[in-house]
Amino acid sequence: MTHHKRPEISKRMARIEGHVKGIRKMLDDDKSYPEIVQQISAVRGALDSVVEVMIQDLVEHYVSKTTDAPGRDAALELRDTVSNIL
Repeated sequence: MTHHKRPEISKRMARIEGHVKGIRKMLDDDKSYPEIVQQISAVRGALDSVVEVMIQDLVEHYVSKTTDAPGRDAALELRDTVSNIL
């Protein structure tokens, strides 16, 4: 299966990794919990975005392989539903 968005996902994960290292440094530097929690929340949001991109890529792959309209519509509805959840 082709994953067209893999480079984008890789870049996002590298940024998230750097952000997590920054949070670790905040702990080591004895920053306040509210500051740290705010950064953790940002990482969680970024991870949710990665999942959303992966799901979009997967759905786009299946839609491109599907020849019947009901299957394509179901895949797109699933993608939209998951995007709303995240």
